[in-house]
Amino acid sequence: MSKNIKIGVVGVGHLGKYHVKHYSKIDDVELVGIYDIDNLKSNQIAEQYGIRSFVNIDEMIKYIDAVSIVTPTKMHYDIAKVFLNEKKHVLIEKPITRTVNEADELIEIAKKNNVLIQVGHIERFNPALYPLKDLELNPRYIEIQRLAPYTSRGTDVPVVLDLMIHDIDLALSLVGSTVNRIQANGVSIMTNSIDIANARISFKNGAIANITSSRIAKDKVRKIKIFQQDLYITIDFSASITEIYRAMDADQNDDKALMSAPMETNGKQRQIFYEKPMIKSKDALRYELLNFLESIQSYKTPIVDGVAGRNALEIAIKIQNKIIEGKNGY
Repeated sequence: MSKNIKIGVVGVGHLGKYHVKHYSKIDDVELVGIYDIDNLKSNQIAEQYGIRSFVNIDEMIKYIDAVSIVTPTKMHYDIAKVFLNEKKHVLIEKPITRTVNEADELIEIAKKNNVLIQVGHIERFNPALYPLKDLELNPRYIEIQRLAPYTSRGTDVPVVLDLMIHDIDLALSLVGSTVNRIQANGVSIMTNSIDIANARISFKNGAIANITSSRIAKDKVRKIKIFQQDLYITIDFSASITEIYRAMDADQNDDKALMSAPMETNGKQRQIFYEKPMIKSKDALRYELLNFLESIQSYKTPIVDGVAGRNALEIAIKIQNKIIEGKNGY
């Protein structure tokens, strides 16, 4: 990055504090200041990092080029709209907004004012996904599990919008096709909203994604399995383990494979190759923020732009509505 980008952070709760921490360590970025409705917390963090604690977002706008919005979802639209109307780039934590109409309006304002929206679907930056960049993906079936122990944080929204939306975004990005049909079920256990949910998403190109999310679990689980012709991939996001199984003709070879085994299908001799790429330890949030900053500098579309965030939200809301209505089908 060639020019210092002046950054602000709105909301310095559990996740917002990490945005502040990372911005403070990135070269060519000037972390100008923060704002939080909790003035005491805002002042304490500002003092810790030697930055300003603004009394409101209107004051912050005068001094920044871009902002991270790390507030409860219900506040995303109103805050982002103010910054976008002042021609500031925004990174909004997921979900982008409460409604698709709100997301569409923000996207339109950003387009009109020639500024960027990035949405904080952090799993797209998980280093365990990096080996997939070298593969020709055409998933036929995807299975995703995301389970977490119960905490009061994040229960202002149903589990579909809190946890599952990460995996909806992943599935949409991996399949690259429009959604054809949705089936969904869910139950409330600890809160007044849905705590455990399962969705089966059928795509126009024939692919299927089966996603399960729960915030009532003993242990954290974040796993994805991807199946396609001659290729099976399993990823454990929590452990940063990616395993790749390829089926190839007997006369072919896989230089990256750790081991292989012969097999026969339909009378044809083939081989199964097993790869376990080395995953470099990287902080996904840092790389998400770097992508935001690099996108501003070069004015290129972020990896997870406003449209991607909007599309994930649309499917999440449809899943949530299916659960509430107790109906299946699109």
